[in-house]
Amino acid sequence: MKRIKVLLFSKYSRRGPSSRLRSLQYLPLLKEHGIDVQVRSLFPDAYLESLYHGHARAARYSGLWYGGRRMLELLKSEAFDLTWIEGELFPYLPMWIESALLSTKRPYVVDYDDALFHRYDLSSNALVRRLLGRKIDQVMRGAHCVTVGNGYLAERASSAGARRIEIIPTAVDDGRYDVTDHAGDQRPVIGWIGSPATENYVLDYRALLEKVCVENNARLMLVGAQPAAAEGFDKVKPEVVPWSEDTEAEAIARMDIGIMPLRDSPWERGKCGYKIVQYMACGLPVVASSVGANIDIVNHGENGFLASNDSEWRGSLQRLIDDPRLRRRMGRAGRQCVEDHYSIKTQAPRLAALLRDAGGV
Repeated sequence: MKRIKVLLFSKYSRRGPSSRLRSLQYLPLLKEHGIDVQVRSLFPDAYLESLYHGHARAARYSGLWYGGRRMLELLKSEAFDLTWIEGELFPYLPMWIESALLSTKRPYVVDYDDALFHRYDLSSNALVRRLLGRKIDQVMRGAHCVTVGNGYLAERASSAGARRIEIIPTAVDDGRYDVTDHAGDQRPVIGWIGSPATENYVLDYRALLEKVCVENNARLMLVGAQPAAAEGFDKVKPEVVPWSEDTEAEAIARMDIGIMPLRDSPWERGKCGYKIVQYMACGLPVVASSVGANIDIVNHGENGFLASNDSEWRGSLQRLIDDPRLRRRMGRAGRQCVEDHYSIKTQAPRLAALLRDAGGV
């Protein structure tokens, strides 16, 4: 097998969920398929921590320096067979800069796990819309292959004129997730996992979750939220658990029901439902908003419930709280779904094949 060399321009290190899940977790498996990847991350962990802790302005200023460093990396890059890009090379810079630096004969593959294009074409800033509104379409159009996490993103790539589009769902290393049966425990745990950037989705359902927990003597666990998120709850004291890559699977295994609430807007329709996949990997039933990839992952009534309004959310949570056997049955179905479709072991060969094809092998 001829080995190929790939230069990966990720946005973050493993601390960034999109980079960790869409590319970095695959590197050992890709190596087994004859693909050697060198990683050039745009932003360090400190940048991401600044964003999570509300220091967006300081992060933006430091971002200019990181962008300059990436330009130098592109200019000095060694001989590679393929460039692999997470979303775009330079956020908020016009396409002509990327085009100039990509103007080599080396092909590139670009990956999207959210509706990055809406950051530009739906921006409240008219200048951003005018200068950058079609930037991502141009990036897609120039790629040898565009990989996306769901159908909504695939539709955008198609309308942009991408020559090849592959849907690769965001997957888990299911070997890291243990299935634990809590059906006999007295107090069911409703759990959510995310980050400070996504905690508002669960806070939107604060009153509903409080009511369900109080009426059923249930507990609420928030993994990855800021500690201050618990302060908005009056009748229930959520357990806020710090997120870490090493302990996230263990934290999810303490839950009985996993939830993924979302708003229904263009940005959310581009999300790839990774929380749901994590819950299912631990054998949990799920309740999720009927938005975007959630609809593709959740087989309503089989491995979880989809909910479109407060009444459906309350009813779905109540059914799962009342029926431990239903939780167990749905959890088993969810785990099987992950093993069949959302495991890196099933997706790695597909990813390797398209990278090798794009690299001319």
